[in-house]
Formats: sequence, structure tokens, C-alpha cells
Amino acid sequence: MSVVQTILVYAAIPIGIYAVVALLTLRDRFAKAPRYRPGQPWDYPPVWWTANPAGVGTDHAGFVAAPTGGPARKTAKGGARGSW
Repeated sequence: MSVVQTILVYAAIPIGIYAVVALLTLRDRFAKAPRYRPGQPWDYPPVWWTANPAGVGTDHAGFVAAPTGGPARKTAKGGARGSW
């Protein structure tokens, strides 16, 4: 094998494989619209997001209303204080 063939086999082919993988990985980044950065104007309408659209407007799952009109009984445990 000549020096040129050795360089092609051990350098150019691996570099080409890495370049193809890099381009496949970065193609989504180049195709997307630029990201919003803090301080830029927001030109889109506001969106209220909820994980459960069917549950919007219903009572909170951590509280159960008393049937006789008494105080609500708290059923959720834990929280930021860690009193489990």
C-alpha cells in the first residue's frame, strides 16, 4: 500500500464518517426557526398550557369537598416542608 492509500483508509474515511454523522445530528438545528432569547420581543399570542385539558375548571384533586358543607378534608401529603 502506498502512503496515499494509507492516509485515505486511516484518515479520510473515518473523518468522512464522522462528518456524515455530525451533519445528520445537526440537520434539525439548522432547519428550525431561531429560538426565543430573553429580552427579545414576543410576537406570538399567549397560550395557556395544561397537561390535562379535560380537567380544566374542575376541583383540585388534593382536596375533597365535605358532603355536609363542612370544612374540606385535606387528602394530599407531603409538600415543600416534607411533612409526610
